Amino acid sequence: MLNTAKKEVSMSDTPPSAAAVVPDAILPPIPPPKPPLRIVMAGALLAMALAALDSNIVNTALPRIVGDLGGMAHLTWVVTAFMLTSTTTTPLYGKLSDTFGRRRMFVVSILIFLGGSLLCGLAQDMMQLIAFRAIQGLGAGGLLVLAQASVGDVVSPRERPRYQGLFTGTFALASVAGPLLGGIITQTLSWRWVFYVNLPIGILAMVMIMAGLKKPNTPRIQPIDYAGAALLAATTTVLLLLLAWGGREFPWASAETAGMAALTLVLGALFIWRELRAADPLIRLSLFRNPIFARGTAVGGMMTFAMLGSTVFLPLYFQLVLGMEPAVAGAMLLPQVVGMLLTSVIGGQIVSRLGKNKAFLLAGLGLEAVALASLAAFAYLSAPPLYFLVSMGLLGMGMGMGMPNLTTAVQNAVSHRELGAATGAVTFARALGASIGVAASGAILAARLSASFAEIGGGIDVAAVTEHGLAAMTNFSPAQHLAVADAYRSALTGCFLLSGVVMTFAFLLVIGLPEVMLRDQIEPDPVQPLVD
Repeated sequence: MLNTAKKEVSMSDTPPSAAAVVPDAILPPIPPPKPPLRIVMAGALLAMALAALDSNIVNTALPRIVGDLGGMAHLTWVVTAFMLTSTTTTPLYGKLSDTFGRRRMFVVSILIFLGGSLLCGLAQDMMQLIAFRAIQGLGAGGLLVLAQASVGDVVSPRERPRYQGLFTGTFALASVAGPLLGGIITQTLSWRWVFYVNLPIGILAMVMIMAGLKKPNTPRIQPIDYAGAALLAATTTVLLLLLAWGGREFPWASAETAGMAALTLVLGALFIWRELRAADPLIRLSLFRNPIFARGTAVGGMMTFAMLGSTVFLPLYFQLVLGMEPAVAGAMLLPQVVGMLLTSVIGGQIVSRLGKNKAFLLAGLGLEAVALASLAAFAYLSAPPLYFLVSMGLLGMGMGMGMPNLTTAVQNAVSHRELGAATGAVTFARALGASIGVAASGAILAARLSASFAEIGGGIDVAAVTEHGLAAMTNFSPAQHLAVADAYRSALTGCFLLSGVVMTFAFLLVIGLPEVMLRDQIEPDPVQPLVD
């Protein structure tokens, strides 16, 4: 992204090239072999689809799972266990792929994911399923990172936007198709096939990756910073558990919340201390002196904070406030998917021709900010469904322009040797931003609903309505239905407004960045170790 000439970018942290350390006569630069692009792309897109599908295809099967295995009290851990392990491992996969090669780590992550999927399908009780979902998440953590980083091994930064757009489109389609496929598979076969279906797709993806990507020529030089990885995993785990349990297992204003928040800060400080002293850290903190990397990573987290913090509750709004059936409420999300597909594919073609993407990134963030703010305005005004369709279309168009161009911008700003670590950092920030966004919006929703229901009275159980939605309102009177709908409208307006504000800040962060021409060549890996 981002564009004066390369010389004008502050890249003091970028390592010297191999030619600057070793004379050309002794060690001439050898460009890496160019693998079959179509095979690599097909395998990477299949891996992306696996990761995107598995994050939501299971949700539809949860009622049947509980019916067979029991353990209703532990049901949320089926989702939480997967989220914890997949989020905490993304930076490690990025770093390991820089050291051992994308091909090897891709195979490892797919094998772990498929092994976890098989075990999930064979689970005999809820505790087994939760443990196996955690194993599945250990593999899934590498799928998103390595799929996007692998493109950087075979495509130059200038050509990358057109291919990154395909990842965005695939993610959008998988996110919509996941619940639908989960329902069909569960109803026609069994909930166990929700996991078994991953096996043939994953094997095909692995074969394509092995055929397309070649083994790296660069030997391992420095030991992996496993201590830093452990500290980062511990920090992330405590933070995610705090977000998952806060407001449910214990109040936000409680000793438990304060204790977990303090533990998160202590572990985070230890991680930073470790990274400053490690010979080859998990994430070189000096990279954050590069404004494109630093702001790009932050903007990635803010984008998912805003998007997930609002869109996760949109089906609730459509059903509880606008009175739609679940199928119709799901169809209301289609303009978002169509917008993402159009702008990610067409925009990627245009960016590749121009060689710069800051304008498209700004346009995408601006559209998302306007769309989220309009959702808040339409909810506040009780606008009809047609207005929301327009907002969803604008949101999808903004996401299609913003997400792939942000990834390309960060990858273009770092050395090719650190492509995996940089991609892992952005993916990690996105996953963390999504979790924080959902937790923040959920807290706003619960607080405003409690206040509204306290004013209404009439014995409405806010916890039951928040947890079960329409199912908890079957015995409500028409007056109670109207009161709940109005309370939800008011509460969700606050969630949409928060998302719009966060996305506006993300837009402002990008405005001041320099613009760097996207490189026309894939840089060979430096032979010498990185030294800060």
